[in-house]
Amino acid sequence: MENASLLNPDVWVDQYGDILFRFALQRIGDTGIAEELVQETFLAAMRAKDRFKGQSSEKTWLFGILKHKIVDHYRRRKYDHLDMNVENFSETTDKFFSDNGKWRIQPTSWNINPVEAHEQREFMDAFYQCLSQMPQRLADAFVYREVDGLSTEEIRKVMDITASNCWVMLYRARMLLRRCIETNWTQT
Repeated sequence: MENASLLNPDVWVDQYGDILFRFALQRIGDTGIAEELVQETFLAAMRAKDRFKGQSSEKTWLFGILKHKIVDHYRRRKYDHLDMNVENFSETTDKFFSDNGKWRIQPTSWNINPVEAHEQREFMDAFYQCLSQMPQRLADAFVYREVDGLSTEEIRKVMDITASNCWVMLYRARMLLRRCIETNWTQT
């Protein structure tokens, strides 16, 4: 069975456009950029549809592509602010090396464990998958609180709900996420 046949690009915009846009907007905060990232997601998916392995749902696959587009956006934004002039770069790095090319300032040891980094990525994939499966208002409340760091009062105003409704929604979102993550993510 060919996995690309599992995909139905004709319905992507109708079925997933809004939820992908909200997801991007929550992370980017700019409507125009969020729209562009969703469009780029659909274009990338169209180009890669023959490589779709069917190991996840169509929706999860599209969210995965969008997450990469968001990361790419932040990387581009970071590098847009850097002055890539080679002469300026060498002036800033000269202090690290002696005239004979030896380290003046030894680099510190990186305490990054590749296995742990991979597990963290797997967890975040499971987290975003679970978040995307929740009712949108519960997911929004959770993201506003735990990702964006909004207070109850700010969430209440943004979502036009009462404070007690906000607490109930946050509780339900946490319980749904906990159950979903426990089911869909296993540490080895």
